[in-house]
Amino acid sequence: MGGRKKVSFDQNLKDLENIVEKLNQEDLPLEEGVQLFKQGMEILEKCKEQLNKAKDEVKIYLENTKNNNKDEN
Repeated sequence: MGGRKKVSFDQNLKDLENIVEKLNQEDLPLEEGVQLFKQGMEILEKCKEQLNKAKDEVKIYLENTKNNNKDEN
C-alpha cells in the first residue's frame, strides 16, 4: 500500500460528487450501489483527514504568528 498515489482534496471531492450522482440514478443495480456507497465512505474519510490536517496546519501557523507578534512588542 505504500506505493499509493496521494490524491488531492479537490480530486477526492470530485470523485465523491460523481459517486453521489451515480447513486441517484434510478436504474442502479443494488450491488453496484453498495460498492459505490463503500467507495464513497472511504473517500469521505480521506477528505476528513485532509481537512483535519489543513486545520491543524492553519492553527499552528496562527499560533506561530501570534507568538512572533508578541516577541516583536
